[in-house]
Amino acid sequence: MFYFSHLLSDEETKEVIQETGMGVESIEFSIAENLDDFSKKLLSYEKRLEKMGCEKLLLHGPFLDLNPVSYDLSIRSVTMKRYEEAYQAAKILGAKKIVYHTCYVPDFYLLIGWAERMAEFYKEFLWDKDNSIEIVMENVLDRIPQPMAEVAEKIKHPAFGLCLDVGHANCYSKVSCEEWFQTEKKYLKHIHLHDNKGDRDSHLQLGKGNISTTTVRKILQKKQIKTCTIECSTQEAVIASFYSAKELLGNSFHVS
Repeated sequence: MFYFSHLLSDEETKEVIQETGMGVESIEFSIAENLDDFSKKLLSYEKRLEKMGCEKLLLHGPFLDLNPVSYDLSIRSVTMKRYEEAYQAAKILGAKKIVYHTCYVPDFYLLIGWAERMAEFYKEFLWDKDNSIEIVMENVLDRIPQPMAEVAEKIKHPAFGLCLDVGHANCYSKVSCEEWFQTEKKYLKHIHLHDNKGDRDSHLQLGKGNISTTTVRKILQKKQIKTCTIECSTQEAVIASFYSAKELLGNSFHVS
């Protein structure tokens, strides 16, 4: 169940894997430069994963400068291309899941018609996909959870679901993490777990911010959510958060 984001050095990542047995959520193919040099980066990253001892892998998809619901068809086309390239990387590397951002920017994009256009994008993206890799959509700057739930309701593909990033919900939205969970829980397939004090996306270890541990426990204990990624920015915070999450789960704890 537990993974951690490859925000650390390879050596630190190896040490975390050795201590905790967690898998890795890779950000390697969220970077356009790496997608441009796809074959070479794929080969080199496979070797790095082997050296790190990573046996369980998720991928984080590209997001910078992309917009699935753009009215500019060229931007939409490039977004589709990048999503597809990252998906192919996940398939080749044997990743079980890939995470894509909504890419929503408040006050710049209206929410009128947003869910419909996003659903259209994902239906096109998913038409030739099986359910061997789960595809989840993550909140970032999103202020309310309802539009994401609307997208998930419109998409009937078995591989599609939502990712609730509790840290993003806590600092970018005035809606509580509890309400985010209650609104999206029917569609949740993945969780991003880190803490903050509500002022910025600081990726603190669990318990160092003001996110409710009661809500985190409730989310972790939701049986349909099979995977959770700890997204802290230091090795110490990742390991401490892992043990905190383990304690919150109690007897229902399992790593993968």
